[in-house]
Amino acid sequence: MNSSMKSKFFTRCATLFLFAAIILGVPAYQAAIVPSALMQPNISVNGLFAMEKAQRGRPVQAAVVLDIPQGFHVNANKPLGKYAVATVLRVEAPGGIKISPVTYPRSSMHRVGGDQLAVYDGRAVMRFNVTVPANYESNAAELRARIKFQSCNDDVCFPPVTREITMPIDVAKANEAVKRVNGEVFGGGRGRRR
Repeated sequence: MNSSMKSKFFTRCATLFLFAAIILGVPAYQAAIVPSALMQPNISVNGLFAMEKAQRGRPVQAAVVLDIPQGFHVNANKPLGKYAVATVLRVEAPGGIKISPVTYPRSSMHRVGGDQLAVYDGRAVMRFNVTVPANYESNAAELRARIKFQSCNDDVCFPPVTREITMPIDVAKANEAVKRVNGEVFGGGRGRRR
């Protein structure tokens, strides 16, 4: 199938899906889900820590950051519409490392047609704490983060995606001085912590 035929096929599928959804009462902005190959925004996903190393026995702030291009948004963690797919972050850690519950950013209200939506746009920072046990044996750790989100613009919503990232960090002794990093996300300048 050549690219022209694929485009026509996807357009017909999207039109049929939209028509069926309207009959079922799904709001148009949620019903107009288009194939992921068509205009899916390039949303970057990055994992960051507030310190250059994690100190054994002490919590370190961490975050997963979504950078959403202008003109697009993703549904918030607690979306208002029953058809909206919530943004959800899950973090896995090895060897007794503890992960606190994720704190999601405050959503902004966005109106599409007659519907009010709870969304993230621009930069969305999901925060959590990581605590490496005092008896942790390795000098490094690697977290795995999976974030599921659905992006939309004012006309269509795209199929939900799940992105996975790894978040490696070196592990320091409890009394070893470590530098603050990523101040643009965590604040607090570039000081040291003992």
